[in-house]
Amino acid sequence: MDKPRFGVARAKKIRRILLLVIFVMVASAGTYGLSKLKPARPSVERAVLWLDKVKRGPLLFDIHGTGSLVAQEFRWIPATRDGLIEKVNVRIGDTIGPNTIVAELSNPDLVQSLTEAELQIKVAEAELLSTRAEHQNAAISQQIQLANLEHTAERLQLDADTEDELAENGLTSQLTVRRAHLAAKNAAEQVQQEKQRLGVTARANAAAIAAREARLDQLRAAYDLKKRQVWELNIRAGVSGVLQQVSIEVGQRVSAGTAVAKIADPGRLKAQLRIAETQAKDLLVGQVASIDTRNGIVPGRVTHIDPVAIQGTVTVDVQLKGELPRGARPDLSVDGTVEIERLSDGLYVGRPPNGQPNSTIQLFKVLSDGDAERVIVRVGKVSVNSIQILEGLEEDDEVILSDMSVYDAYDRIRLR
Repeated sequence: MDKPRFGVARAKKIRRILLLVIFVMVASAGTYGLSKLKPARPSVERAVLWLDKVKRGPLLFDIHGTGSLVAQEFRWIPATRDGLIEKVNVRIGDTIGPNTIVAELSNPDLVQSLTEAELQIKVAEAELLSTRAEHQNAAISQQIQLANLEHTAERLQLDADTEDELAENGLTSQLTVRRAHLAAKNAAEQVQQEKQRLGVTARANAAAIAAREARLDQLRAAYDLKKRQVWELNIRAGVSGVLQQVSIEVGQRVSAGTAVAKIADPGRLKAQLRIAETQAKDLLVGQVASIDTRNGIVPGRVTHIDPVAIQGTVTVDVQLKGELPRGARPDLSVDGTVEIERLSDGLYVGRPPNGQPNSTIQLFKVLSDGDAERVIVRVGKVSVNSIQILEGLEEDDEVILSDMSVYDAYDRIRLR
């Protein structure tokens, strides 16, 4: 007969509970220990990294911008007459002279008025010739009449003289003598009156001819004006330069004063650079600049800084000092660098992607054992290719300048 054993089941239960508690404690300790373990250092190929050493020496701080060459002086060519564009003879980029015909207009009304003015001149010329001929005929008739009167007066004066001689010899009466003298006097007075009338008529004829000539001159002036207006239907450049813009097309109707083309002087160019607004705070008028035309470097100086930023950039005008290289023309794309400041001595290194002026950044410094360790670096001024080191690095320290944001979770990496 089996004897019952009291407390065995209870002991087993307690043992299981203890084992479970121990297991839970061990598992928790293992998990806690694993959580405290640092992640394994990643390995990075050295050849794919951008490495640079900290250097000491003179520092040049500059900023970079892109832009184009623009003309310092340009001129808009206006249409001087109303008309319809019949032909455009030039294209953007053409070199043109003062007499180059940019475009040809048509204006039938203006051409018709020129024809009418020409016909009016011909009519006026014919009328002037006719008036001159009439006045010449009238003058000749008056001169003939005057000559006849003068002959009559001379004859009557001879008769009067003859009667005087006869009266002295008692051969004629005093009445006859008086009659002869009276006839001679009347004839002489008629000659004087005819001479006066001839002078008045000559002056009147001259005034009439002068009026005809003035009218003819007026018509000729009007004709010359119409002729010039028709001549101006061919729009000429007026100056030498390079065509930068054409704002008309064939078939378009334009009015007088409409700007049809823009001409720039290719010999007087300046550079217009677009500088990032974040860097423009260091710009000053008079700073030295250099312009890369991709066919040579031209020195220059900042002459104007736009006060307003457009789309995150500030426009800067640079006056060019040196001789322009071949191929330099308006609208040519250029790169420009403006010198901000020069320091005689300081620590510097190549500019990393996250290198902002007067900030604190993190870089990986290469160690002697081949690893790279994250360090905190305080930087000062920056230029296009370098950045000033204020704290955190020493001369000849080698750092990684590549973008290492994928390793933000690691303070140390291995280089291979």
